[in-house]
Amino acid sequence: MPEKLQMTDLPPEDRKRLALTGLEVDMKNRSGSFFQKDQDVCHVTSDCDGIEFLTLGKALEQYPWVKEYVWRAVSKDKDKFTRYVAAQKDPRGFVIIAKKGTRSVYPLQACLLMSDSPVQHVHNIIIAEEGSELHIISGCTSASARNSGTHIGVTEFYVGKGAKVTSTMIHNWGKNIAVYPRSASIVEEAGVFLSNYVCMEPVRKIQMSPVCHLMGENAVGRFSSVVVAPPGSHLDLGSTVNLNARGTSAELLTRAITTGGLIYSRGMIQGKVKGTRGHIECKGLILKDGIIHAIPEIRGEVVDTELSHEAAVGKIAKDEIEYLMARGLDEETATATIIRGFLDVRVEGLPDVLQDQINAAIDAAEKSGF
Repeated sequence: MPEKLQMTDLPPEDRKRLALTGLEVDMKNRSGSFFQKDQDVCHVTSDCDGIEFLTLGKALEQYPWVKEYVWRAVSKDKDKFTRYVAAQKDPRGFVIIAKKGTRSVYPLQACLLMSDSPVQHVHNIIIAEEGSELHIISGCTSASARNSGTHIGVTEFYVGKGAKVTSTMIHNWGKNIAVYPRSASIVEEAGVFLSNYVCMEPVRKIQMSPVCHLMGENAVGRFSSVVVAPPGSHLDLGSTVNLNARGTSAELLTRAITTGGLIYSRGMIQGKVKGTRGHIECKGLILKDGIIHAIPEIRGEVVDTELSHEAAVGKIAKDEIEYLMARGLDEETATATIIRGFLDVRVEGLPDVLQDQINAAIDAAEKSGF
């Protein structure tokens, strides 16, 4: 039986595309890795005691109780894309189980590569048991020779009491790829869920709206997005957080730039219980004629929920450029400096290794001129 394809076996141009999504082919600073090319799961491993990294099929076979988590956070009838994934007889994707009290030193990485198949689908389950801490980098890309296609990804997060899950997703799709992530998280008492999303390269369409249910007291949900839409790109992005228990809090932060593409930036926080708070912030820059449509929503249903939002879309201020030019920078460098500062989002509680990956993605886009 032939050996499975490894990331190191890929052509240099595809390895480079993977590297731009934060993935490390040599696994130097990773606690585990999953690699799926089209519908072929090529590789899965975990080097951290107490954290299991399995294919979905293997997890369901080895741990029948995992079935209780499948389609619990995300409804299989949510839309046509979830129904498509649910109808597959041979499911693909991964399951991560962080046992009680386990903390990963380095993040785990998940690589999803579209190469030969016109449609790729995955269904992932992440379970962080009480007091555990887990960091995941998901790098999603298409091969350099892939001209078109559709990716559908379903991901369900379950964050136990006092647990913390950080999910950093970096997309580097081709300009004719359509992408439909469907994800949701359920967070128990004092749990923390951090979601970071970066997309700086051309893509035909991305449509996603992850939902976070804060079910236990003092649970926290934070979503941070950094996106650039070149001409021809359609980004319809949003996130919803439901504050369902006392002391829960949420923050939704977006930095968006259009250089000719279309961006919808949606956000919704619902305060359903007393003693809750949430804030939405969306800032956009129009560098070349394009569209940024910010749609922040807050809904308070009880006394003593504190919710707020702010949104701003504009251009680079001329006086800021002149200020930097007066200190010796040429106009191009001054403009690039302002843009870099605009995108420099520091995520509270994010490990340095993940913040470095976000910064690297922004740097790469800056060098290519956005």
